[in-house]
Amino acid sequence: MGTNGSNDPDERVFPTVPESNTDDDEAVMFPETGDAAPRSREGTEHARDGAIATDGGANDDSCSPDTCTCGEKTAEPTAESAGDKRVATDGAGAANVDEMGELGELEFTEPAENVSQDVYGDAPDTRVGVPEGVNLETPEYSIRSRMNDIETPDEKTWFMELDEAVIDEGRCIQCGTCVAACPSDSIGVGDDDLPELVKMCTGCSLCWDFCPRGGLRYERQWKITGGEDNVKGAGDPITEFSAKVEDDWTDGAQDGGVVTGILATLLEEGEIDGALVATESEEEEWKAESYLATTTEELIANAGTVYNQTLALGNLDLKQWEHKLPDKDWDDLSLALVGTPCEIEGIRALQDFEWDYQAQNEGIRAVDYTISLMCTKNFNYYSLMGEQLEEKRGISPEEIGKMDVLHGKMMVYGHDGEMILEEDVENFHDAALKGCDECADFTGFCSDITVGSVGSADDYSSVIIRTEQGMKAWDLTEPNLDYHDLEDKSAVGKLQGWDKKKAFESLERPFDPDAPRFIDYTDHAENYGTALNPHDQGH
Repeated sequence: MGTNGSNDPDERVFPTVPESNTDDDEAVMFPETGDAAPRSREGTEHARDGAIATDGGANDDSCSPDTCTCGEKTAEPTAESAGDKRVATDGAGAANVDEMGELGELEFTEPAENVSQDVYGDAPDTRVGVPEGVNLETPEYSIRSRMNDIETPDEKTWFMELDEAVIDEGRCIQCGTCVAACPSDSIGVGDDDLPELVKMCTGCSLCWDFCPRGGLRYERQWKITGGEDNVKGAGDPITEFSAKVEDDWTDGAQDGGVVTGILATLLEEGEIDGALVATESEEEEWKAESYLATTTEELIANAGTVYNQTLALGNLDLKQWEHKLPDKDWDDLSLALVGTPCEIEGIRALQDFEWDYQAQNEGIRAVDYTISLMCTKNFNYYSLMGEQLEEKRGISPEEIGKMDVLHGKMMVYGHDGEMILEEDVENFHDAALKGCDECADFTGFCSDITVGSVGSADDYSSVIIRTEQGMKAWDLTEPNLDYHDLEDKSAVGKLQGWDKKKAFESLERPFDPDAPRFIDYTDHAENYGTALNPHDQGH
């Protein structure tokens, strides 16, 4: 311990607080180890009852021998000045060291009245300094100051707006596009199978822009993807067939197993490394989940159709499939995506831009083949399986071996193949996703290939080839198929027309394939009557 002001080595005193002629910016000093100069607190003045002051004298006459702690006038402690007193400190001395320099119990004292430390104008990083060799990632204070002066642009759209206008309104179609679009990985999927914020939103607007029920004008995307004529009838296909796969495994498949047949061929030919398909949940019977199939056996095991969304585009983070893609360079990965028309609209729009979608980016770029399933509407799993089938009709999910929607009927079969329910699908409207009512895309205008049952006989699938990529997949698969020209094109056209009419009745915005691809939130709010600034209204 320092001994300034005393020549007696046995006399123990406190660190000195010398007078200083420096200005305020130099008044606070921290001692180095060894013989470095002691620290000072120039110009401070205080007194405290029952304690020894450490920041100068007890009065205007400076310190006295009986109360000195600076080392300049140290005297032997007296009975009056010693005893149980502890050193009162405002940062210059230790609070648990007595006058004799002995350590005692740490005591916390009230701050001294009318005494404060100077607050310097320098930035803290300048005053204190960064230790040599340390590289801090935190932005400098000057940068933070400039950032604080930036006003939020009026055109920024936050997840809160998407939540207000789409999710809370029950219009979410569970495609997962918002999850895929988020460049900060701030959106996840909740226990209710709906998108939710999992960390701070940056207000980049992409979740809104790419949502098919929010900012994405999906009919414009048809035209961007398929050309000027891809908005009429069933679009502008290259060719159409009725087809089925001739193989024993098709017994459990949907309408001839064409989708599984195409995917298996692409996999065997090395065109793809895997296909994102639907699989049945291990926890809940007949609940669909996303699954990356990388073998023919996995494709066959997951053949068939389930009637709830899988949020497929929310499952393009390849890290979750790493175990199925060993030693595969993700930049060279090729995938096929099977989904509903809205999911295909979403992936096409995302791929049109070179933005970095962070965790989902490699998955988005890897999708080289898209197969759309004909769809008029999809269902909420809990509403369909729980409320409609189990509660109202007494059919538990465990009893069901197969489900189908065909010729306007909901058909449910037992595990022995016997039909246990056949009923108009319109009777299940309350279980459908509300947002599906606004969709005019029955035939998947943005896909490479569209597959469904309408327009073909039982056990056959209607196949619409829309792109050169789709034609390539068909040519590879054709030798394994029993096929002929599409049997009833008018049936497909009529259902597409009916679906579009229903969408026009539900849409509260203009349907315009020639309008800009993205819809501003302010325009949407005006059309749908949603809150313009939900964050200002306590939503």
